[in-house]
Amino acid sequence: MSTRWLDSEERAAWLGLIAVVELLPGVLDTQLRKDSGLTHYEYLVLAMLSEAPERTLRMTALAQTTNATLPRLSHVVRRLEERGLVERFPCPEDARATNARLTDVGMDQVVQAAPGHVAAVRAHVLDGLSRDQLAQLREISRVLLAGIDPEGKMASLYGRDGA
Repeated sequence: MSTRWLDSEERAAWLGLIAVVELLPGVLDTQLRKDSGLTHYEYLVLAMLSEAPERTLRMTALAQTTNATLPRLSHVVRRLEERGLVERFPCPEDARATNARLTDVGMDQVVQAAPGHVAAVRAHVLDGLSRDQLAQLREISRVLLAGIDPEGKMASLYGRDGA
């Protein structure tokens, strides 16, 4: 089998994507820590709970939605619980499962953190793009995610159609 090496255009596109993938999480994490005392992943957990019915999800569903292992999520939720932002309780429909629910204090934290986070997303990603480029980014993301998330495990973040 012959290796299909990257040509200069492919290499430039690939290295640009890698740079964004490597740098963007740190930029967003820094802003959230500074403004809200949350990591980007903690914010994501709180945001997913804030959008769920009754601000509650099974831990397994929350792990899937946030692309985390259950042990990692459990560790983060324990920290959020200690801060009064989340509470865990047995799932009424399945005693073997545990639910996580966003508390009122946690909801206040999401509401407080959201404007700064959105401003950072705009400043570092969206505002530099034209509407055409934004549509291209959405389509590129959809195509890439179809290959790396074929089962749509993170579909609640980006939607089945790449939204």
